[in-house]
Amino acid sequence: MQKKLHIKKGDTVAVIAGESKGQKGRVLEVNRDKSKALVEGVNLVSRHTKPNAKAPQGGIIKKEAPVHISNLMVIDPASGKPTRIGRRLNEKNKLVRFAKKSGEEIK
Repeated sequence: MQKKLHIKKGDTVAVIAGESKGQKGRVLEVNRDKSKALVEGVNLVSRHTKPNAKAPQGGIIKKEAPVHISNLMVIDPASGKPTRIGRRLNEKNKLVRFAKKSGEEIK
């Protein structure tokens, strides 16, 4: 059984720990088995690549590396600050995520 995570693809998140602390970005991919997420422009690493169709020149390419989910917090849509996430039923009896700081629903 896979874990239920507080972060989904497309969320805007802030890094709260580690080398990239303080940076914000959009989640590109979530690996539920390893509890890691790929965040746009965060935790950049250098990759030495041979010339290929994608990179005809080759050389050193900067690329995002996965960040552990525990080091990320979702940005509150109302205040723009990191917030914890809760789940509740909305008017249509559907389970939705909401920001604990403002109470606003997270799309």
